Amino acid sequence: MPIRSTFLAAAAALAIAGPASAQNRIPVGHLMDNSGATSDVGVPYGQGVADALNWVNRARGGVAGRQLDVSGFDYGYAAPRAVSQYQAWTGRQRVVAIQGWGTADTEALVRFVTRDRIPYVSGSYSAALTDAAGRSGRQGVEAAPFNFFYGPSYSDALRAMLQWAAEDWRARGQQGRPKYVHMGANHPYPNSPKEAGETLARELGFDVLPAIQFALTPGDYTAQCLTLRQQGANYAYLGNTAGSNISVLRACHTAGVQVQFLGNVWGMDENAMKAAGEAANGVVFPVRTGVVWGQEAPGMQTVREISRVSDQSGNAYRPVHYIAGVCAAMLMVEAMETAAANNGQVTGERIREGFYARQNWVPRGFEGVCNPSNFTPDDHRGTLRVALYRARVGGNTAQGSVAELMQAGTTRLEPVTVIELERRRDWLGW
Repeated sequence: MPIRSTFLAAAAALAIAGPASAQNRIPVGHLMDNSGATSDVGVPYGQGVADALNWVNRARGGVAGRQLDVSGFDYGYAAPRAVSQYQAWTGRQRVVAIQGWGTADTEALVRFVTRDRIPYVSGSYSAALTDAAGRSGRQGVEAAPFNFFYGPSYSDALRAMLQWAAEDWRARGQQGRPKYVHMGANHPYPNSPKEAGETLARELGFDVLPAIQFALTPGDYTAQCLTLRQQGANYAYLGNTAGSNISVLRACHTAGVQVQFLGNVWGMDENAMKAAGEAANGVVFPVRTGVVWGQEAPGMQTVREISRVSDQSGNAYRPVHYIAGVCAAMLMVEAMETAAANNGQVTGERIREGFYARQNWVPRGFEGVCNPSNFTPDDHRGTLRVALYRARVGGNTAQGSVAELMQAGTTRLEPVTVIELERRRDWLGW
């Protein structure tokens, strides 16, 4: 079954699950990009969220005996549509929590979810969302007490990659100052960590080159690759999702450009390795979960059960974004369970308090899969642990599925290092 059809089937199953009385259900919104500029990674992430919430209804009977009534909406990565849908959810269905997606729309909704006291678990990892109490004092950063996400922020992930890059430069015996460049669309998502990355790069001894722009959609980016070569860049951050990054990698590979690419968390995955082929070999990027598909951990049995919600055969290969979507959904579910404890009401405020109820929080049944999270009322940086992987492509990827290529070792994800960042106060919200 095609992935989009599978997604819709799972969403339909979720909508009809549970008792007939809608009043007894817990209304939840799920904002997805299945058709817009970031759908290449939005589809697997959203599928992970949908499958996990569906599984909670089937396997756990919902939350405190109440089924989750999940309303999914594909907004095509258009922020105005997201805002409009939010107004519909809060006006008619009175959702108590939302699984969201992109940076532009998530940041546009911060004031709304704060006013309405609705926890919003986004696929955006913008550092601006981590300043829960609004105490960083940074211009343009407002308090975001109801915004959460699973994994390190874009800024912290980039900081970790730059620390690795500085060590890599020295380990390879290179002379002089390495040159770093930020690449991506002129858009809130790729721009989110730009200043933080360039500032730390200077502190670490990099020469920071003028940023290079390329669109969020695939295209011919030969000119950008030639600029990379002319500038003499050594390390280049790819701030877009994999779809357009693939175009850059291919163009640079064809042009013979030698640079160490650093992908953002949405910038590389197993699907992108197949699509880009040998051009993806060597890209370093952060992975949010303790394992990837095909690796074993105590919690992988649960993840495989969840995967069967939309793949009854159990044969689908799930990329890194799917597993991260599962973890994000389960954080929300367990916060709801905390809210419901002792006959409590499942309200937005009580769900938010549920995010603060645990330290080194790993959802039960997901040990070794979902990395520990820690949230406080002042600081929503759930983790400062950044695991870096390297994409390895050792042959022709045109033949065979992603699952077959990974099983054969033609493509693989190679652990590089794990960096534990300092919880610096001046990095909060930035």
